[in-house]
Amino acid sequence: MIEPVTWILKPFERLTAPELYAVLRLRNEVFVVEQQCIYADTDDKDQQAFHLLGFHGEMLAAYARLFAPGKHFTEAAIGRIVTAPSRRRTGLGKMLMHKSIEIVRRMHGNVDIRIGAQCYLEKFYNAFGFQAAGASYLEDGIPHIEMLLPATKGEFE
Repeated sequence: MIEPVTWILKPFERLTAPELYAVLRLRNEVFVVEQQCIYADTDDKDQQAFHLLGFHGEMLAAYARLFAPGKHFTEAAIGRIVTAPSRRRTGLGKMLMHKSIEIVRRMHGNVDIRIGAQCYLEKFYNAFGFQAAGASYLEDGIPHIEMLLPATKGEFE
């Protein structure tokens, strides 16, 4: 059963210090430590994104950053999609993706949405209507693939 989630959406400059710390801590915990990938998570793109934070009580359990068209890719984009290890297999990742797509479409209309997905999650993203949009590539030593959710597809038209 999914625990209640409090969703917060803010541009970078409105994040509080504790919120930003929680974001960087979760991204570091998963993308650097768990995946054993040494890379610069702070990539100067956070300042151009809206940040979707999902809290269970005081714990940041889910996170994604959302970009307007032209800010990260030509299309709108969702990135740094992550759920806390202790909250996986609860449906929270699906909830995070539904919420992310819904917000991007509410903010920017029925636009194409691009993601750079880790290859092992391709089927997960297929379930939301994303399709592979090119060959796989290595990013920081991890196989990725760009995927596109066309504006004319998905349940958020």
